[in-house]
Amino acid sequence: MAIMTPDTRSRTRLWLFRLIAILLPFVFLVLLEGALRLGHYGYDTSLFITAPGSNDYLVFNPAASKRYFTDQLNATTGNREPFRKVKEPGTLRIFVLGESTTIGYPYFHNGSFHRWLEYRLMREFPDKKLEIVNVALTAVNSYTVLGFAKDVVHYQPDAVLIYTGHNEYYGALGVGSTNRLGGNAVLVNTLLWLRQFRVVQLAGGVISRVGHLFSHSSKTGKTRMELMVGEQEIPYGSSLYERGITQFLTNMDKTLAIFHRQGIPVFISNVVSNLKDQPPFIGDSAKTDYSQAQQAWGRGEYATARADFIHAKEQDELRFRAPEAIDTIIAELSSKYDNTHLVDTRSAFEAASDHGIVGNSLMLEHVHPNLVGYALMSDVFYRALQQQGLIPATPDSASAESFPQLLRDMPITRVDSLAGAYKIDNLKNNWPFNRSGHDAGPPSRATWQVRTEEEDLAYALAFEHLSWEDAMRQLYDYYSKTEDWSKAATVMEALCLEHPDEVSWYEKTAMLLGKLKENEKAIFYFRQAFNREPTFEMAHYLFVLCLEQDRPAEAIPYLDYAIANNTGRMNLQPVKADALEIIRLEKTLAHDSTNNSLLDTIARAYTHMGNKPAALKYSTMARKR
Repeated sequence: MAIMTPDTRSRTRLWLFRLIAILLPFVFLVLLEGALRLGHYGYDTSLFITAPGSNDYLVFNPAASKRYFTDQLNATTGNREPFRKVKEPGTLRIFVLGESTTIGYPYFHNGSFHRWLEYRLMREFPDKKLEIVNVALTAVNSYTVLGFAKDVVHYQPDAVLIYTGHNEYYGALGVGSTNRLGGNAVLVNTLLWLRQFRVVQLAGGVISRVGHLFSHSSKTGKTRMELMVGEQEIPYGSSLYERGITQFLTNMDKTLAIFHRQGIPVFISNVVSNLKDQPPFIGDSAKTDYSQAQQAWGRGEYATARADFIHAKEQDELRFRAPEAIDTIIAELSSKYDNTHLVDTRSAFEAASDHGIVGNSLMLEHVHPNLVGYALMSDVFYRALQQQGLIPATPDSASAESFPQLLRDMPITRVDSLAGAYKIDNLKNNWPFNRSGHDAGPPSRATWQVRTEEEDLAYALAFEHLSWEDAMRQLYDYYSKTEDWSKAATVMEALCLEHPDEVSWYEKTAMLLGKLKENEKAIFYFRQAFNREPTFEMAHYLFVLCLEQDRPAEAIPYLDYAIANNTGRMNLQPVKADALEIIRLEKTLAHDSTNNSLLDTIARAYTHMGNKPAALKYSTMARKR
């Protein structure tokens, strides 16, 4: 047995004290982390959280963006689109990743391309369960796309849609932004990992508050757009320019690799810029190229003009528009991964623009589409999904939406479009569009001649923190008072898109459309209500409308439900018998279209069930022969 000498014991105690000294700060940090969590300090960085008021659903965490912003005052929030924690069989679940264009700035809500897409899919496949969840944010770039992709992959997506690339220099953690960390990817990724801990959040908050004490005056009166810019001049080909390109390539390669490993289809779009009608912000060379492009356009030399417009954009040293290299990377990565499909939004915009040069006909300013542009963007994604078999090539609904029909039907109110116009007008009144460098604040109601109820609500929505839901409710009340039921129905359709599980709103929308004699759309919204929460009343409305539209085969399931759940104590068996007889007669008529007696028989059957519109249809057909 070894005997410890005094010297040995002394050395052991010394090493023990050293070990304790080393471990003590870590123990303290662990205890502090626990205390901060128990005290609910800081924020949860998870991408999704349980939806308030519904344990069965998840929504985008409004604090998820805070990991990516050094200055929390600049952190942005996104949509709150619920999806089920447990994915139901037959559900088409799509996640959407990207930046401000992806979330639909300046319209947001139903102005965004994914809502145009969702509305079209809902109308064309009314019995399909859809979950299209947009986790895009303004003022972010490929770091956020990569970070969110790491979480999205675990939620059983059937497809992922990506539109990103314009914010690589000035978005959060961009190489030219005030939120940059020296362009060091290892440092950035380490910090992003550390920011999930409350201790790091506490330290960051203290540093931020101290920083604001000394920098408040320099930030006063500046928009977020200006606050995010650290380097206003990034020359083409410079080291900072190249770092931005490398950053995008690295992050997007990692993003697509994540989805490739899981075999998840990805649809990534190239990006679109306003070339013709957006002068360069900074750079004499760029401005010279732009002037030459305008002159070539004036002479009708459109190929030369296009090349000069692109060159002007490339030389613009204030890099709010993605360089051509970004689109090249997107195309190359799409070829690299067999699960990734290029969505050629750029070509679609060029085809819809005069002489193939994108300008104000589709764009609001430098990078954000107008409403027609967002609709076109949705159409390109729609066709890409069709080509890859994610959605059927042939819609299964009588209310199938062609693109022109989509432009007419999409429920975007005048308040939505006006609020977007006000925001853009205000944006262009500030830096960098207005070179004064000062934020004068939004023009007053008098300046914009705000007079109508719609204009007043749009102004409040754009600048006075009126929520979109409150604006829509007030707008509905206004249309109800003025008995403008068509516009009231549009508001209700908009609310249904925003809150796809509010059964009562589908029913209310259907009632309004029925009042307007828009029976096809009324059937659609009654079906949406019935699919979510079947009732005898919904079934009754549906079979009556289907029979009035001469669609007896579609009426049968609702008749069966109404008979089995006959709370109205109605004798529906004769109606069902007549409907089945009409189905048989119509099949016979399909092979003997000249048989007038069949037409009369069908008319009598419809008359027997009390269906005058359908009876009139067939009796009129018989008289015309």
